[in-house]
Amino acid sequence: RNGDGRAVLRSSVREFLCSEAMHYLGIPTSRAASLVVSDDEVWRDQFYNGNIKKERGAIVLRLAKSWFRIGSLEILAHSGELDLQRRLLDFIIQEHFPLIAVNDSDRYLEFFSTVVSETANLIALWMSVGFAHGVCNTDNFSLLSITIDYGPFGFMDSYDPNFVPNTSDDEGRYKIGNQANVGLFNLNKLLQALKPLLDPRQKQLASQVLEGFGQRYYTRFTELFRAKLGLLGDDEDDNYLIAFLLKVSLIC
Repeated sequence: RNGDGRAVLRSSVREFLCSEAMHYLGIPTSRAASLVVSDDEVWRDQFYNGNIKKERGAIVLRLAKSWFRIGSLEILAHSGELDLQRRLLDFIIQEHFPLIAVNDSDRYLEFFSTVVSETANLIALWMSVGFAHGVCNTDNFSLLSITIDYGPFGFMDSYDPNFVPNTSDDEGRYKIGNQANVGLFNLNKLLQALKPLLDPRQKQLASQVLEGFGQRYYTRFTELFRAKLGLLGDDEDDNYLIAFLLKVSLIC
């Protein structure tokens, strides 16, 4: 693609429709305000099979509370711009995390804890509707834990943990069954970016928070599937029923 930075009409329509669908499914997401068709010709190899075709370009106007991502902090930490990173973090906390006091000495720890919890919730919601993002790198993971950057996403027709919507993902890194693991990987990258701003006690507590990601995700995942099955309370056999539901879906 030579990094031309352009979108085609086909992918733009998909993003518009999917972001609206996700919103009405109750999943935190960016939204599409408008779609403008361009007269520019864009060349794309849609299936990465060497068959390049001319397509019509388009622009989607996307809206979100914030476009700051894990990568936004990662790049500042990597370049050693700690003062700018601190200023950016304080701005994000003040604007989007009202329960965290900006003058609290533990604000970055509380911020990290919130992002870990909400990321677990978001990925569990994705799984509850069979949504595979397709490119779950740190630059596509919102610090506000909303679904952003719709690209080669897909929905499963039947349950398949190896479902990969991205035809260029040959190794299946972003397959749907690996989204929670990739989320954990990204959160670890966030922790590494925050560590220069944390004292030893905060670093230890933040590591403990990250260790709890798996349990938070599993708890939320189970809650969502219990609701799908109409289960009340918490029974040790619930996990069997959830697994059976997914197995039936796989067979179908």
